[in-house]
Formats: sequence, structure tokens, C-alpha cells
Amino acid sequence: METWRIVATVLLAAAGLPLVLVVMAKARDRTKSSGQVALAGVVTLTVLAILAVVMLTVLPGVATWIIVAVVATAVSVMMLAS
Repeated sequence: METWRIVATVLLAAAGLPLVLVVMAKARDRTKSSGQVALAGVVTLTVLAILAVVMLTVLPGVATWIIVAVVATAVSVMMLAS
């Protein structure tokens, strides 16, 4: 496995974990339902896990780095907006 794939996946995980928490907080603010909050967290975490596996195995380099940049930007915007 190439080193750049591991670095990109670690960066995705570092940006993705706060993303899960922000998504759960937004769901709590909008729905006030613990079930919906848990569902939002599970869905976000599952999507991140699938992305990480695909990035580690088959995704081309350009697409991998674009995904990392998009996730990092989304987390930054969400943190600044809240």
C-alpha cells in the first residue's frame, strides 16, 4: 500500500471525526430526538468508513485528495458557521 494513501486516509479520519460530531449536533438542534441524532451519527460514520476503505484500496490519487479537501473544507465551514 502506498504511503500517500495512508496519509490521505489519516487526514480523512482526522477531519471526519469532528464532522460526525457536528452533524450529530446539528441533528440534535433540528429534531430534538435522540434516535435521529444517533441515526445521523451512524450514517455519517458509515459513509466515512466506506470512503476510507475505498481510498485505501482502489480510488485514484486525484479523487482521493479531492475527497480529503472537500471533507476538510466542510468541517471548517460547519465549525465557523456554528
